[in-house]
Amino acid sequence: MAPVTRVDSVEDAIRLAGSSEYGLSLGIVTKDVMRGLAIAEQIPTGIVHINDQTVSDEANAPFGGVRASGTGSRFGGPEANIEAFTETRWITLRGEPAQYPM
Repeated sequence: MAPVTRVDSVEDAIRLAGSSEYGLSLGIVTKDVMRGLAIAEQIPTGIVHINDQTVSDEANAPFGGVRASGTGSRFGGPEANIEAFTETRWITLRGEPAQYPM
């Protein structure tokens, strides 16, 4: 179960997501993947999934989130993690939403 917040527009969703102190992972489900990518560029996160999800991910690149998420901002601060966490962003992109048995 996950919390759901109803918003009136994409701009409201961007504002809401961008105002969080956390920024580990972002998921966007859309028919227009380029619009999804444009939205993702406006919300600071360490990982972005467009028409995909984080279940069974195997991270092959360092990631730590932004703000109060992950280890980048907690253990030694940005200076201690600069090599691993400098604006590195993982983005997955699918042409259409995946069908999962849920």
